[in-house]
Amino acid sequence: MINVLLAFVLSFVVGLGLIPLVFWIVDKTKAKQTILQYVTTHKNKQGTRTLGGLIFVFSACLVAPWFFNSQNRLAVVALVVFVSFALLGFLDDFIKIKTHKNLGLRAYQKIIGQVGISVLVAIFVYKSNIIGTSLYLPFGFKSIDIGWGIIPVSMLVFLAVTNSANLTDGLDGLAGGVSVVGLSALCVIILLLCGVQTNLGIGQNVIMEYKNLIVLGVCVVGGVLAFLCVNSNPAKIFMGDTGSLSLGGVIASIAVFTKLPLILPIICICFVVSALSVLLQVVYYKFTKKRIFLMAPLHHHFEKKGVNENKIVAIYIITTIIFSVLGIMLCLL
Repeated sequence: MINVLLAFVLSFVVGLGLIPLVFWIVDKTKAKQTILQYVTTHKNKQGTRTLGGLIFVFSACLVAPWFFNSQNRLAVVALVVFVSFALLGFLDDFIKIKTHKNLGLRAYQKIIGQVGISVLVAIFVYKSNIIGTSLYLPFGFKSIDIGWGIIPVSMLVFLAVTNSANLTDGLDGLAGGVSVVGLSALCVIILLLCGVQTNLGIGQNVIMEYKNLIVLGVCVVGGVLAFLCVNSNPAKIFMGDTGSLSLGGVIASIAVFTKLPLILPIICICFVVSALSVLLQVVYYKFTKKRIFLMAPLHHHFEKKGVNENKIVAIYIITTIIFSVLGIMLCLL
C-alpha cells in the first residue's frame, strides 16, 4: 500500500515537473488548438495550447515501471496499450496542428487504428492464462465464463471507452476530472477483488499482477491531477486526442485485464452519457431531421442552455463520484 501511495505522489510530482517542458515544446512547435466554428461559446479558447496529454502519459510511463513487482506481464501490456492509444491520438493532433483545422484523422482512419489495437489486445486476453475468458459481474464478484466471446466483448470495451473518453473531452477539466474519479474507483475495486481472491486461495501470481495494474492506475491518476492544475478553467493547455484516447485505453485495459469491464458503465457513467447523447442525436436526426439536444455531446447542450462551464464540470465530477461509490458498494454485496 505504501508503494502505491508513493507511486501516486511521485507521478504527481513528475507531472508537475513536466509541465514547463511540455509548454516549451508546445510553444516551440506552435501546437495550438483550432476551435470548431459551430462551437461558438468556445471562440475565446482559439489558440490554446494542446498536446497536454503528454504530461500524464510521460509521468505514468516514467514512474509506474519502477514500482512494478516481478509479476508484471499484464501491467506492461497495459502500459503498451496506453502508449499505443496515445500515439494514435498524437497522430490525430499532429494533423490538426499542421493543417490548422480541427479535423485530424478521418473518422474511418481513427476507427481502423482503434480496431487494430483492440483486436491485438482482445487476442492477448483470450490466450492469457492469467485473464482467461470469464468476467466478474458488477456485484459480489460473481463470475461468468463467456468463452471465445471474450474477444468481441474486449474489443467493444476498448472501442466504447476510448471513443466515450474522446467525446467527453469538451470542457476545461471535464475528461480529466471524471477520469480521475472513475479510475480511482476502479483501483479501489481491484484492491477489494485482491482481498476476495486471497480468501478464495487464488494464486498469488494473479494478485501480484492485479496490484501492478493498481500501480499503473494510480500513476495515471497522479499525472492527470498534475495536468488538471493547468487544465482547469480557463485552461492553459488541452489534453488533445493524445490524452483522451490514452485515458480511455488505460481505463479499458485495467478493467479488461482484471475481468471488470462490466463495472465501467457505472463508475464511468459520464462517459456513457456523452456517448449515448451523440448516438441518440445522430439517429434521431437521421430519421426526423430534428434534434433532441441543442448540441451533442450533452455537456455542450447544457452550455447552449446557458449553464456555466465550471458548474457543468462540477456536476459531472460529483455524478461520477456518486456512481463510483455505488459501484464499489455493489461489489461488496
